[in-house]
Amino acid sequence: MTLGLILALGVRDRVGTFDLSVIGWILTGVGLLVFALAFIVGPARAAREPEVVDEQDDVGEV
Repeated sequence: MTLGLILALGVRDRVGTFDLSVIGWILTGVGLLVFALAFIVGPARAAREPEVVDEQDDVGEV
C-alpha cells in the first residue's frame, strides 16, 4: 500500500505505455483490500479452538 501511494502521489511519469500514478492507485486499492480482509478473516480464524490430540504412552507396559 505504501509503494502504491508513493507511485500515485509522488511520481508523475510514464514508463513506455504504463502510467505510474495509475499503477500506484491500483496497488493502493489492492493493499486496502488485503488490509480489510485481514480484519475480517483474522478474528474468525483466531476464534477457532485448537485441535487437541490425546496420545497415550504405552511405555513400561508388558
